[in-house]
Amino acid sequence: MTLAVEARDLRRTFRTHTGVVRRTRKDVEAVKGVTFDIAPGELFGLLGPNGAGKTTTIKMLITLLLPTGGSARVLGRDVVEDVREVRRRIGYVFGGDRGLYERLSGLDNLRYFSELYGVPPREQSARIGSLLELVGLSGREGERVEGYSRGMRQRLHIARGLLHDPEVLFLDEPSIGIDPVGARELRATIGTLSEQGKTVLLTTHYMFEADELCDRIAVIRKGEIVAQGTPDQLKQRVSGGRVLEVETYGLPDDRVTAVGEVAGVASATLEERGQLQLLVVKVDTGAEVTHEVLGRLGDVRVGRVSQREPTLEDAYVELVSG
Repeated sequence: MTLAVEARDLRRTFRTHTGVVRRTRKDVEAVKGVTFDIAPGELFGLLGPNGAGKTTTIKMLITLLLPTGGSARVLGRDVVEDVREVRRRIGYVFGGDRGLYERLSGLDNLRYFSELYGVPPREQSARIGSLLELVGLSGREGERVEGYSRGMRQRLHIARGLLHDPEVLFLDEPSIGIDPVGARELRATIGTLSEQGKTVLLTTHYMFEADELCDRIAVIRKGEIVAQGTPDQLKQRVSGGRVLEVETYGLPDDRVTAVGEVAGVASATLEERGQLQLLVVKVDTGAEVTHEVLGRLGDVRVGRVSQREPTLEDAYVELVSG
């Protein structure tokens, strides 16, 4: 079986210069040997903080940047040697408002890009109609894009990226800056693409979105893949047991350190939420630490105490903070 995407020890180094009077050349390795596979029809998430190398990796896979090391293939085609064939078979959608013509209607935008993408004239009307239905813009296609909400624009971006019926779609933070209702509609659209057999590579900063949509996930940190697996595998691998949350007020750092030293506690971190603090304690499988943890807090005022299963966000924070 031919893999949809195959990256092997993929690397990218940028050359920069520092200084004003005495210029110094410096090489910055943005991607440091990334390796992963994506199967046909899979919805694969690439997660990482800003500057981790996500967008650089995607740009190499879609032939916008040349790798400085390693190799990558999309649908069996080398991204360096078969640029035209790779571009013909992929689509790329990025977050933000760029890439559409504001004063044209949604329909006219899609007609224009159909011409650019070489969609045969006899197929354009049916193709555009089905895509408008897919992204939930039927009935609104005659309106100017300048009047669209950000969520509607992103769904139009997805329709544009699908005009030439690509086999692999790259979505780079498509839901950034979108309100909750628009983001939910966008997730539904992405889920529909996967159900129709499209291969999707998704980057996002929203862990609940990745947890809901992705079949598998790779986490990238400082240009390197630090973990891969299904969302459930990542949760189990990193957090293992349960998470104990304690609301506190005025908790000093030395008490957090003391909690972290309790037998059965994997880690203890404090999140500041205005006047309220949330002590997040990750507990080893099978350990019972609630009484001991509360004892280590001393006379600090305590609010709600609760336990929950680990989330993908818990796993992600541990992986990118390590």
